[in-house]
Amino acid sequence: MEQSYYIIDFDSTFTQVEALDELAKISLSNNTESEQIYLEIEALTNAAMDGKLSFTESLEKRVQLLHANQTHLQTLISFLKKKVSTSFSRNRIFFQKHAKDVLIVSGGFKEFITPVVSQYSILPENIYANTFLFDTEGNIIGYDKNNPLSQEGGKVKLLKGMNLQGDLYGIGDGYSDFQLKESGLIKKFYAFTENIARESITKRADHITPNFDEFLYINNLPRAISYPKNRILCLIIGDVPQESINFLQKDGFSIRHKETFEDKYTKDIGMLLLANNQQIDSEQLKKAEKLKVIGYLGNVKEHVDTEICTDMGIIVFDDSKENPRNGKFIPKRMADFMNQGHTNSSCNFPNIQLPRIKNAHRMIHIHQNVPGIMAKINHVLAKNNINILAQFLLTNPKIGYAITDIDTGYEKSVLKELKKIENTIKFRLLY
Repeated sequence: MEQSYYIIDFDSTFTQVEALDELAKISLSNNTESEQIYLEIEALTNAAMDGKLSFTESLEKRVQLLHANQTHLQTLISFLKKKVSTSFSRNRIFFQKHAKDVLIVSGGFKEFITPVVSQYSILPENIYANTFLFDTEGNIIGYDKNNPLSQEGGKVKLLKGMNLQGDLYGIGDGYSDFQLKESGLIKKFYAFTENIARESITKRADHITPNFDEFLYINNLPRAISYPKNRILCLIIGDVPQESINFLQKDGFSIRHKETFEDKYTKDIGMLLLANNQQIDSEQLKKAEKLKVIGYLGNVKEHVDTEICTDMGIIVFDDSKENPRNGKFIPKRMADFMNQGHTNSSCNFPNIQLPRIKNAHRMIHIHQNVPGIMAKINHVLAKNNINILAQFLLTNPKIGYAITDIDTGYEKSVLKELKKIENTIKFRLLY
């Protein structure tokens, strides 16, 4: 099999921020002209990222404006360690399994990049970045201008010189990342938009990846979440508080907000949040084959047929007493079900709050409440030599809700077997 390499940018990709901009905030904190200088540095950063200014010119001017030293760098490193992009942070399993294949290639500086990315099993020899020059007192006085990454088109120059053999995939947010695709050196360029989306870059990318989960999913690579949340459509209907919408959007779900229910969304929705007095009729409900959870901001009775929901394996959360609540109450229960499998406060499912288990995959199996289902689930797992780490089963008169946490090593055919168990209503892999 041909080698694959994953070329990952650092600023606004691996981390949520632009490190030089943050270093400026630290080093200029006591400078009376700090705000003006910072805005100038930020403008130079954006101009280079959008391809409006050469990287060389941008970098040289930014470093001159920093007035930073090694003490400032230590403060920056502590800050950056807390600002690793969420989707990178949760996917340590990928970096552990592909340590030899991951290259951090950045126009930033090794002095602050290496301490941050080395926590994720990334090899020191696979970190390519600029290096600062210091005076005897530890002040930054410049950088190594012989390093190709300090020059315009530096990432292209570097990779041409490395002559890597295999398929190269680039992940980044800026123009220097796109240049790798433009040069023909990489097979695909993924515009990473979890932190910032630059239209000048996204419109030229092979694929827009709103998080690292999406990249890992489409390339069938090891990941913490089995199915990226950005691919789950959450339809919001009616006069729903902005706080509710923001909560679900921030959690990563794909949001559509409409005044009334539109049939065109029926077959694609995975989540549905309804304002009080809104409804979905029974025929629409029966067609919503991908729908997993309904949140209702009020008493759901007479607005949604919960019997049909139960038969279809759709969990429902509502505020049955219509008490004043904060806008996160129902959305949080929806997200907790999608992310962890929690069902507490549901009006139609057995209620359970589950512990989080690390380094495992969690399977949700919703089935008709008939004898022998757990035996069939465990038979499939046993014959495939899969270790069960934890298992839970709750039932009500109509359905059984089974949660099984297993070791991560198994064939995909196992999932297909579990879906085919007789009397299965819904099955999904959570993480």
